Amino acid sequence: MWYQKVIQIFKIKDLRNKILFVLGIFIIIRIMANIPIPGIDASKVKEIFEQFQLLGVMNVFTGGALERFSIIMLGVGPYITSTIILQLLTMIFPRLEEMYKEEGEEGKKKFEQYGRILTVPLGLLQAFAMITIFSRPEQGVIGDLSLLAKISSIVTITAGSLFLMWLGELISEKGIGNGISLLIFAGIIADFPRNILQLIAIYQDPESSIPLYALLIFFATSLLVIAAVTMINEGRRNIPVSYAKRVRGRRVYGGSSTYLPLSVNPAGVIPIIFALSILTFPSMIANFFIGSEGFLGNVAQYITGFFNNPWLYGALNFILIFVFTYFYTLITFEPDSVADNLKKMGGFVPGIRPGQSTAKYLNFVLNRILPMGALFLASIALMPSIIQGITRLTVFSFLLGGTSIIIIVSVVLETVKQIQSQLEMRDYDSF
Repeated sequence: MWYQKVIQIFKIKDLRNKILFVLGIFIIIRIMANIPIPGIDASKVKEIFEQFQLLGVMNVFTGGALERFSIIMLGVGPYITSTIILQLLTMIFPRLEEMYKEEGEEGKKKFEQYGRILTVPLGLLQAFAMITIFSRPEQGVIGDLSLLAKISSIVTITAGSLFLMWLGELISEKGIGNGISLLIFAGIIADFPRNILQLIAIYQDPESSIPLYALLIFFATSLLVIAAVTMINEGRRNIPVSYAKRVRGRRVYGGSSTYLPLSVNPAGVIPIIFALSILTFPSMIANFFIGSEGFLGNVAQYITGFFNNPWLYGALNFILIFVFTYFYTLITFEPDSVADNLKKMGGFVPGIRPGQSTAKYLNFVLNRILPMGALFLASIALMPSIIQGITRLTVFSFLLGGTSIIIIVSVVLETVKQIQSQLEMRDYDSF
């Protein structure tokens, strides 16, 4: 039974400490999410978030920190954006690609260090844009701040984002699961109880025109999406691999058969996070130039209108997720390297010659299953708009309808697998 597993987890001191460590960091984040920067007019905040759809998306991923204009209002966005920029630069600069792919762990550590350094200017730029946009008289969210107060707020917001980045790395190092993914997961889950109560209040309101069937459709669709996400995330294309027999002295090694699993969704939730960061950045910069005269102001107005159009925004989100699924898979999965490792270990795919022929076969199989995973991710991202159009429910549409649910399910499955592997490892040691 599931409760026996929970009891078993908390009986193991090391595993229990890791889980409590992660939960402790979540508590710290929730405290920080409720510490606002000075000069906020809370009455204006709701109006702004109703006008700009993209702000609502960003707010979900920061656990309401953006809506409260807290010191961690940017979340881990600057760090993710810096990672995207560096990975895109690997396609332009061969030296950067060599560092990331060929220099092993040392190269990856150096690559990650560059990402941390780039996070600082990106965080300062985004914090400056946010403070400037919401300090305008037409927005009225932030009052009249002195120059010193503005600089202090910008530095504090950037420091909050860097602190979250550090906490994410601490979780990866000393806790369970991927730290950055867990921070985003915690942000999405944070407002879950409030959204449930809000949904109940809307339905019980006598002036509300939402029928019961709309709620039933909404929750039924949400359950179907959860089932679909679980099925696709767990989907594998198993490629049979055999190992030749090797004789060393009196012992015979190899001669066994196994499988090389290729995931239907090899990129996980990364393409969704990448797409969200790309969509957020230009809109934020465009808002900074709204109100300017001439060509620059017209371009900013056009970009802002484009991102506030749900259909255009959804189409661009669909395309970006589809493209990033291919892009990230090409970076993380190298058929040539896998084929070379199989050859060195005496493994081969039955009917396929080792070496380059195996690499071509793996690339062929990957190109057949990857479009399905990319299409699935991109389609799920459009679910909030579809559910909202059918049920007229704007509350919860981001949480149980689209990209958020993929992140929730994927992070939960990944974390459960890590916990399960640690339990199995300890059972093996005991045996």
